[in-house]
Amino acid sequence: MVADKLFIPRGQWLALMAGLRRRGGGRTESGAFLLGKRQGDRRLFERSVFYDDLDVNAYSTGVCVLYADAFERLWGICRSSGLQVLADVHTHGGGATQSEADRRNPMIARPGHLALIVERFARDPVWRHRMGLYRYEGSHAWTNLSGWGSRRILKTGTFA
Repeated sequence: MVADKLFIPRGQWLALMAGLRRRGGGRTESGAFLLGKRQGDRRLFERSVFYDDLDVNAYSTGVCVLYADAFERLWGICRSSGLQVLADVHTHGGGATQSEADRRNPMIARPGHLALIVERFARDPVWRHRMGLYRYEGSHAWTNLSGWGSRRILKTGTFA
């Protein structure tokens, strides 16, 4: 299965990374859901919803934790906006590899869902080839799409 391409316009990408940095404060993980629309094999980003906007205590343990009521709020945002969850992103203090908790607890447990992990709490510079990029396959199985090849999937530029 080839992964869909995820398109995030440059300005929105930079704002997303700045939001992750600010919300984690260089001390804790932070995260967001990426919302938008799908067109064939293209995921077109429109807006982000940060985890702490869904639950003010999302980062209180130092890692990202969301409970059912946060997802109820997320689905309400999706219904009212007509958008869908395209992917999720969260930060790690060190490297961008998936932790055991990440593997066992996908934010969206639907095959094809993309999960991004940004190293160093999203401090500048953020390089796509150093991010973790994982596609959920179901039954707690993931495909690792990280590394230089991730640049073919995650597009963060100006699009025609």
